[in-house]
Amino acid sequence: MKIIKTLTIALLLTVIAPVTAQTADEIINNYFENTGGKAAWEKLEGVKMSATAQAQGMEIPVEIYQTKDGKQLIKINIQGQDITQLAFDGNTMWTTNFMTLAPEKSDAEATANMKKKTKDFPSPFLNYKDKGFTVELMGKETKEGTETYKIKLTQEPMMVGGVEEPNVSYYYFDTENYAPIVVESEIKQGNNKGQMNVTTMSDYQEVDGLYFPFSLSMAGQGIQLKEIVLNPEIDAAMFAFPATTTDTEKKE
Repeated sequence: MKIIKTLTIALLLTVIAPVTAQTADEIINNYFENTGGKAAWEKLEGVKMSATAQAQGMEIPVEIYQTKDGKQLIKINIQGQDITQLAFDGNTMWTTNFMTLAPEKSDAEATANMKKKTKDFPSPFLNYKDKGFTVELMGKETKEGTETYKIKLTQEPMMVGGVEEPNVSYYYFDTENYAPIVVESEIKQGNNKGQMNVTTMSDYQEVDGLYFPFSLSMAGQGIQLKEIVLNPEIDAAMFAFPATTTDTEKKE
């Protein structure tokens, strides 16, 4: 009788396991399905995000633009002064010097790394195999008090000090809604080299059929999204490095 019971339990587990087991692809597919559908995400051409960032006791207005072809712009406003914190037109990456308020081009290595990030829009998981990325389900883990699936994402190597470094990040998808709530990646340079950069995401809201996190926290800085506009009208000139006086003189 004991043997029969043991065999019965074993058979039940064999039948149930394939039904309840999750694969990385199933989790990713469920994520896209639950946030608007893969087809809708594939049609997304660009976004404009208006937000406020909490930093050093200040509330800083932020505008973020991203396009399907890789263009990016992050603009902040400090004491009434608009400052381009980051801009990339697909070829040139630049920022504003906070001391002189003059535009400065990024070095070749940073620009090359930015070009690789163009595949991340609107999500690195969208058609990830076509991008040459790989994913691996690492199991379950509790994050932010929530049970999650931990997925390892490996993208193209990044250059750090002239040396190729692995480009690995870990995404934690909650087991109920399949939405990522935490992202971890290793810091490759600077004073915090070797430590993990942690981004948390919450308050998912629907925008024209797609769901986005409206509350984010990274490096101790909170960001609250106020509005997201899908496929906005965008002037490509806003991403371009501003013409300098020297450039104008050369044209003349």
